[in-house]
Amino acid sequence: MSALLDISGLRIELGGRALVDGVDITVGPGEVVGLAGESGSGKTLTALTALGFVPHGAAASGQVRFDGRDVLALSAGELRRLRGDRVAVVFQDPMTSLHPMLTIERQLTEHQRVHRAMTRRQARERAVELLDRVRIPDPHLAVRSYPHRFSGGMRQRIAIASALACEPELLIADEVTTALDVTVQAGILRLLEDLRRESGMAMLFITHDLAVMNVVSDRLYVMRDGRVVESGPSRDVLADPQHAYTRALVEALPDTEGAR
Repeated sequence: MSALLDISGLRIELGGRALVDGVDITVGPGEVVGLAGESGSGKTLTALTALGFVPHGAAASGQVRFDGRDVLALSAGELRRLRGDRVAVVFQDPMTSLHPMLTIERQLTEHQRVHRAMTRRQARERAVELLDRVRIPDPHLAVRSYPHRFSGGMRQRIAIASALACEPELLIADEVTTALDVTVQAGILRLLEDLRRESGMAMLFITHDLAVMNVVSDRLYVMRDGRVVESGPSRDVLADPQHAYTRALVEALPDTEGAR
């Protein structure tokens, strides 16, 4: 199976310091790949290169290929056509990724009209359909509302709906459950799994929570200090970690059996 996303030898330098150093990651079509590590390990920075995002003033080398094309070599116009269309992202905090002064309709329809050349009416109907798909109650009313009217879990569902609007082939989920309580986290994870099965999209799932990785990902990469220190099938890595850092992360997981 050829890779949908193929990151090879990625190095990102800023101010003479390597933020990411020689990272190799692949994501196949329809595959869920986990990217784990502590804050500052470079996992989000690595994943966002799939959208051509590199910090201002930083220099990136190596290759980031999406469907065979080197993203780092794309023009600004080509990147605009890629972002939100074939590759989409859901960020950690939906209150900052959703604009507080714009209606849900506006935020779910603008990129559809750009990428799919829809009329306003068509895009609005699609927005209502998306809200229903992510299980937002009364989507016809919700689409006219503003983000502050919704709970954190509902806002995250709306952010997911926005990311799915153009049916991307790859979804980058960046710590999407971190700011939510445990019950809401479980609902978001079930939703993402259902949506992935329905659409066949691939996912690059970023988190520091290895317990989440055990549930959602097929393969797992563990990052530390800008490097991949261990990778493999998620169950194998978590059941028998080979690197000391991975073992420390696994040992830090709550012992749910012992707590009973």
